[in-house]
Amino acid sequence: MRRIAVVPGSFDPVTLGHLDVIDRAAGLFDELHVLVVHNPDKSALLPISQRVSLLEQAIREAGLPTNIVVSSWSVGLLVDYCMDVGASVLVKGVRSQIDVTYETPMAIVNRNLASVETIFLLPNPANGHVSSSLVRQVAALGGDVSPYVPRVVAEYLQKATV
Repeated sequence: MRRIAVVPGSFDPVTLGHLDVIDRAAGLFDELHVLVVHNPDKSALLPISQRVSLLEQAIREAGLPTNIVVSSWSVGLLVDYCMDVGASVLVKGVRSQIDVTYETPMAIVNRNLASVETIFLLPNPANGHVSSSLVRQVAALGGDVSPYVPRVVAEYLQKATV
């Protein structure tokens, strides 16, 4: 039986921390879906199609494993997508206890709704402080985001804020 997992996120934009989690998760599963989702609680900087494109380019440029599928999902429950692709596991990167506290109720509900388990991966300490919202703020104020995001994202953000 193939082991299929999903790494969901807004990826607005994708960071080096995201790529670290994706890379490590890809080594644990036969197929890994990286899913760009719409979060109604957040105001997005980039449209979903642009996030998917930047994510695909970043994964390719980083030389991540070929068992990664990038998709998007904006309607319905996350577990519906999992059921559609045969995934039994969600992988979430957590930077702090705050992330664990936020993610735990969702993990319990996903397990109750569809028997989809959630695995939390801790970040590489070098990226543990980086979030997409921090990157957006630094970029909006003209700061250098290249230490925090893949090259393709840094270039895109630089052009977008000029």
